Amino acid sequence: MGKDLYEGSAAAKLLFDKADEILGFSISKICFEGPEEELKKTQNTQPAIFLHSIVLFQLINKKQFDMTAGHSLGEYSALVAAGALTFEDGLKLVRLRGELMQQASLKHPGTMAAIIGLEAKSVNELCVEASADGIVQTANFNSPGQVIVSGSLAGVQKAMELARARGAKIVKELPVSGAFHSPLMESARAGLKTALDRTEIRDAVVPVYANVTAWPMRFADEIRTLLIRQLISPVQWEESVIHMITDGAAAFVEIGPGKVLQGLVKRINGNVKTVGFEKLSDIVDRK
Repeated sequence: MGKDLYEGSAAAKLLFDKADEILGFSISKICFEGPEEELKKTQNTQPAIFLHSIVLFQLINKKQFDMTAGHSLGEYSALVAAGALTFEDGLKLVRLRGELMQQASLKHPGTMAAIIGLEAKSVNELCVEASADGIVQTANFNSPGQVIVSGSLAGVQKAMELARARGAKIVKELPVSGAFHSPLMESARAGLKTALDRTEIRDAVVPVYANVTAWPMRFADEIRTLLIRQLISPVQWEESVIHMITDGAAAFVEIGPGKVLQGLVKRINGNVKTVGFEKLSDIVDRK
């Protein structure tokens, strides 16, 4: 993960080495060599994805952009891109966020599941019904007909059962280590709030469309508040993309590992252009 960037760009190598120094361990070695089980631990996954995204952003930073957004963890990368957070502070925050979320997962085990083929309203309703068996709520509104639910094992399993009974096309438990964006993450909020209160956050130079509200945020105090709320609130990705398009976005550039967001944007609105930067060759090919 990201090794081609490290080996092919002096600027990328500098950022990877800087990240290792900031964190006090070699996140770059975990990215490049694994083992995969170590990379998949959320306290490592979060800084690894953040680092990969920011390295790519720095390499294409000559391109102009008018607004930005990030899905869950990606909101921190978006805030760095918008000048609200420094790379150093963003990296420290996402490492801590991962550690706190992992601790919360150990205290309150849970899971997440994808429900495809039902309207968001129906998924909200079945979560309310399933809550009789355990904690469960909608966690990600990704695109039309694709909603993620999160909560306790019993609550999510009941929600999955109800979704199948109501005609969902696909109901699939996700390979995650906890119930992210649910009340089971509540214990992580105090530690994150303390860290955010101590972190310098500046007003964003371009609008950042917030996961919690789907509306643009610009001011430092609002950013701080919404990042704390984000831990236990659903990610309003579909509405965020709709609002960005309404506000003039005609092309979306995904920066970081994978192509998931490009697919979601296309399902939300097939008329907009999407492109992704994941490897060094993507940057070279498009210059």
